[in-house]
Amino acid sequence: MLMPKRVKYRKQMRGRMRGKDLRGSEIHFGEYGLQAMEPGWITQRQIEAARRAMVRALKRRGKVWIRVFPDKPVTQRAAETRMGKGKGSVDHWVAVVRPGRMLFELSGAEDVIAREALRLASHKLPIKVQIRTTRTSDLSGGEV
Repeated sequence: MLMPKRVKYRKQMRGRMRGKDLRGSEIHFGEYGLQAMEPGWITQRQIEAARRAMVRALKRRGKVWIRVFPDKPVTQRAAETRMGKGKGSVDHWVAVVRPGRMLFELSGAEDVIAREALRLASHKLPIKVQIRTTRTSDLSGGEV
């Protein structure tokens, strides 16, 4: 699973997800990309599930880049615990995603196969996404 090797501070506050992502919103590595359309937290498990769905659909034909990394710790208290006694321990890690962020990229696959792989990956994610492409024949992309 994806998670930082070490962090400066063990626990973080929840924070807010206002505005759009300007950085990380373009396709840089591949020909196709999966772009976030709404804000949210994506867990390490969801990222891995989407990656596996894409790799399985590509059948060793393309290359996949993961453009997000879960570096925010989410804490959780033990079940049936009384209030008080401080903040819970770190339960899992999430990537904070704002609208416009490119989540995954892929290249080296035919158009139909690449779109199907990204469509399958989109079903594993908790937010609305759209498929983007750098191909000149189709710049529109399509919401999934």
